[in-house]
Amino acid sequence: MEEPVVPLNNKMKQMKNRYIYFAIAALFLLMNGCDCGCNDPSKALRFNNGKLWLEIDTLMQMRITDERQTALLDSAYFPSEYLVTRHRQLTYFHRTYDTLFPVSDSIGKGERMIIKGTCRNGRDKIEKIVTLTRYDNFKDMVVFNTRFVNKGNEKTVTKWVSNRYTIDYDGSDTLMWSFQGGTTMDRDDWIRPVSNGFYRENYLGMTSSDYGGGIPVTDVWRRDAGVAIGHLNMFPLRLSLPVESDNETGGVQIGIEKAFEEPLVFAKNDTLELPQTFVMTHTGDCFVSLHQFSEIMQKKGIRFPEPEPAAFEPVWCAWGYERNVTLKEITGTLPKVKELGFKWAVIDDGYQQAEGDWDVNKTKLPGGSKQMKALTDKIHSYGLKAKLWYAPLAVDPCTKLLKKNPDVLLFNIDWSPRYITWWDSYYMSPAYEKTRTITAGNIRMFLHDWGFDGLKLDGQHMNAVPPDYNPDHNLEYPEQACEQLPDFFRMIYDTARAIKPHAVVEHCPCGTCMSFYNMQTTNQTVSSDPLSSWQIRLKGKVYKALLGKTAYYGDHVELSDGGTDFASTVGIGGVPGSKFTWPKDNPTASQSFLLTPEKEKIWKKWLDIYYRTILSKGNYLGQVYDIGFDKPEGHLIAKGDTLYYAFYAKHWKGKIQLKGLSANVSYTVTDYENNKNLGKVSRGNNTLNCEFEKHLLLMAVPVEGDK
Repeated sequence: MEEPVVPLNNKMKQMKNRYIYFAIAALFLLMNGCDCGCNDPSKALRFNNGKLWLEIDTLMQMRITDERQTALLDSAYFPSEYLVTRHRQLTYFHRTYDTLFPVSDSIGKGERMIIKGTCRNGRDKIEKIVTLTRYDNFKDMVVFNTRFVNKGNEKTVTKWVSNRYTIDYDGSDTLMWSFQGGTTMDRDDWIRPVSNGFYRENYLGMTSSDYGGGIPVTDVWRRDAGVAIGHLNMFPLRLSLPVESDNETGGVQIGIEKAFEEPLVFAKNDTLELPQTFVMTHTGDCFVSLHQFSEIMQKKGIRFPEPEPAAFEPVWCAWGYERNVTLKEITGTLPKVKELGFKWAVIDDGYQQAEGDWDVNKTKLPGGSKQMKALTDKIHSYGLKAKLWYAPLAVDPCTKLLKKNPDVLLFNIDWSPRYITWWDSYYMSPAYEKTRTITAGNIRMFLHDWGFDGLKLDGQHMNAVPPDYNPDHNLEYPEQACEQLPDFFRMIYDTARAIKPHAVVEHCPCGTCMSFYNMQTTNQTVSSDPLSSWQIRLKGKVYKALLGKTAYYGDHVELSDGGTDFASTVGIGGVPGSKFTWPKDNPTASQSFLLTPEKEKIWKKWLDIYYRTILSKGNYLGQVYDIGFDKPEGHLIAKGDTLYYAFYAKHWKGKIQLKGLSANVSYTVTDYENNKNLGKVSRGNNTLNCEFEKHLLLMAVPVEGDK
């Protein structure tokens, strides 16, 4: 491969970086005491898939390049897979062996390269074996299998690192954009810019008492190219995908690492095998890399539910009345729910005796289960479907369930029960059979006895659980609870669908970056307590990348910017929802969500637009617009030959580019929100001069006879 053309200022910068790097490398060699011999970059191995090239020098350091880049992604070779011990970092491995051969497995056909190297220091001898695989059907991606074999003295390993790369700024920008799949209590953006001084750990275990989990992928991109890394394990792992940018690295550093809570004793002849990982290069934003990650995981056996038609229907939720909602308030709102065009009515938190004791609170429904069944019958009488809120795995102190079954609790290492701060509850262990039996009983009560048509599973605590040290649970190891969490939700999904074959199971992990593994057991994703309209849009892009034509629910519009931004949900192909109150609020509610006459006009308008377009069932073409660098922010959905564009900006005046048009076809462009004709475009003439506030929604229809 020819070296890409690099601007002069970038070349000078990269030469400076290389000089600094080689000085640091020499110092590291002395510090590590590894007799690895001299490095010879001229003997570097080259392994590519599509546009991605990996170069491996004689110390088994790597750098990545992409044929589409305008400046080098990674200007120097750096250690990418290594061990950290109590006394030193085992970084440099003198390359001793390599071989290349064809491969065919469950993922597909391709080629595999095995590379071996050794790090020596007196009696210490660690062998590193890296297996690289390129698959014909997954272009621009290389899959890694890495293991270390101890052929010398016993070592104490505190951390391993894999796929550590530094992505250089391209010279024209002082920031890059990123997708980061970890979870924090701040419920921050999954897609965000990265500039000098940024750091985020992206730990996929528990990041606080009841927050954790996420999507095991990191993607960092410039205007010209990007790099994605992640692991391909079939169940959740407690490791980190840190992202850091500072003056020392000269770019954005990414990687995958596992810091051991208790140092690992690495005895002679032991093998330490790292999880299977990948690196991928691409252009545009993270949509392509997330989609390809999901595709390869599906080849390995991950299965997602088929979309349920009812999950694409608009949702009204009684949560606007909050926890002290009354039966009269719910039933009194149903006529307006039906009139506006919503198809679902959700009974939210407040009906139950307590988290854990899910029987009806008789102070609200004196008739108990019979009265709850009468409520679902009332909802059905309006032609609506009924969904019930439920927080699985949560059990309050002093509940009847806990008094009768204290053994269901998940224990910390000191045998204290694990606290769910949000609900003032404790965790039940998802790996304990009694927890599953009790939960299945609740699902039967909700759907069979009470007659609900779907479930709203809610709580950030669902996204991950900590290791379980309760001896009553007889786990092989405490982390089994973390690994088996997706199996727990599989039980809920299968139980619900066995009772009602068309049940909608919404998974709402309260602001967290939803665990990729839990996506296997939901047929309605949701923006899940968004903090902004931006979060509604970016989360929709991520879910559509991973799941394809998923029913993506934009959550209550009241959570959007200004509380009325239906355009951010409808324009990107989301399902609209609301928690409006009518004809008055609950007097104890913390804020008002009253449907005023002015708001009612807005709600009717957007429900009508939604039903006219049903973009939620269209083909979201997330690879066309870069959500970070393209201005204004753009999204594109295809339904047959018709293209639907959504543009967003605080204020925009200027040209917009309609990408994705077919060749040799003219299109008539309409502002479909305001029914305004904006003229014609074609691939060769695809720009419009526009001015708008907040959003612009366009429909491009092929001109008859021009196809």
